[in-house]
Amino acid sequence: MIRINLEFIRARRIILKLTLQDMADALGFKYAANYMKYERGEYEFKANHIPALAQKLECEIDDLFTEGRCTT
Repeated sequence: MIRINLEFIRARRIILKLTLQDMADALGFKYAANYMKYERGEYEFKANHIPALAQKLECEIDDLFTEGRCTT
């Protein structure tokens, strides 16, 4: 199963020294806390978030995904 690689997203954000608010702004969220819930997996990123994430994290869209077993 292919899914969003939340660990990569968080690590890449930290490497690039981007704040939660930087990411929230890139995705059109008003508050950093809203973005944080997506990064933690409490909310699921939507298809329209993916291109903005890749652009802000300076990576390819494919980098945002991983293969793995679903744990639910």
